[in-house]
Amino acid sequence: MIYLDNAATTWPKPPEIQQSMIEALNLGGNAGRGGHSASVQAQRLLHQVREDLCEFLGADDPTQVIFTHNATHALNQALFGLLQPGDHVITSSLEHNAVTRPLKVLADQGVEVTEILVVPEQEFPWAEYEQAFRKNTKLVVTIHASNVTGTLLPIERIGRIARRHGAFYLLDASQTAGVFPLDLGHVPLDLLAFPGHKGLLGPQGTGGLILKPYVKLKPLLYGGTGSLSESDEQPDFLPDALESGTLNGAGIAGLGAGLRYLKAQGLDKIRYQEQTLCRRLTQGLLEIPELTLYGGTDASAKAPIVSFNIGDLDSTFVAFTLEQTAGIVARAGLHCAPHAHRTLGTMEQGVVRFSPSHFTTEEEIDRTIDAVKMVARDLA
Repeated sequence: MIYLDNAATTWPKPPEIQQSMIEALNLGGNAGRGGHSASVQAQRLLHQVREDLCEFLGADDPTQVIFTHNATHALNQALFGLLQPGDHVITSSLEHNAVTRPLKVLADQGVEVTEILVVPEQEFPWAEYEQAFRKNTKLVVTIHASNVTGTLLPIERIGRIARRHGAFYLLDASQTAGVFPLDLGHVPLDLLAFPGHKGLLGPQGTGGLILKPYVKLKPLLYGGTGSLSESDEQPDFLPDALESGTLNGAGIAGLGAGLRYLKAQGLDKIRYQEQTLCRRLTQGLLEIPELTLYGGTDASAKAPIVSFNIGDLDSTFVAFTLEQTAGIVARAGLHCAPHAHRTLGTMEQGVVRFSPSHFTTEEEIDRTIDAVKMVARDLA
């Protein structure tokens, strides 16, 4: 198998992740639920991963790190926790359904939504963005890199403009956390949502939301937190206020191991490897006349994603054929991002998406290029 679906979830996981999860399962205990040694050890483990995430992402306070099930959960917590009827939010046309669907619900409840048309390979529409702000604009929310094309948004300038207008900036770092350096101390972000199972190399069922101390959110979930158990009221301090119920302790331990692995390997080294593989892949695919690439050909300016179509062939059929004939695992279709596909003009066809990792070899990339050439020759 040639696994090229790392934008969906990374594989393989370094062995350290599995070992850390096993060790966490063997601890026993439930963090914050009891004063016995097993519970205290589990709590220490969670706190250590919070501290590691602060170091990795440039945050100051571990209590501002909220563990979630995934990035979708984190984005929902941010959006529903912050926005109220009468508020205005600005977003982009490249967003994942993890943003567009919550915003649709909020729009039905009276939140005003403005979507800025952002076209891959074109300059960000700064004039339209500036003009979108209103007196009631409370939030700007964008993806960092498109999960369809890998297109990077200029988040520093987006954040500076949002701050100048008095709006919060929420970033969806689903395709960039663990690939590109993110520093909340320097980038003008107020809330950062991330998954644990993609670039951070942790297991599925993990993710988080980091928010600045001045951002106050209404909880998405209410219930047991292990604190203030005598009260019917939800705690008003973090992280307890936004972390009801038992956390995925073993998964968070795996996430912590992923952070340590990335630190040891070096983020720049990993990103260089992945972008080099994408460059090799892009150059090979450009030799196929029937093929259309999306998101540009400069691998160094994108997240490690290469998306394409062959003629007018259905993308899911192409991906199925690649797996059946060459054992290549890729993602095809709409990638839970229909607004991005409307922007690209690929709503009917979708696209085939390759996303290598630093575990992918050059030989696998070359075999993939040959397989796509064969499909184009035989089917197009």
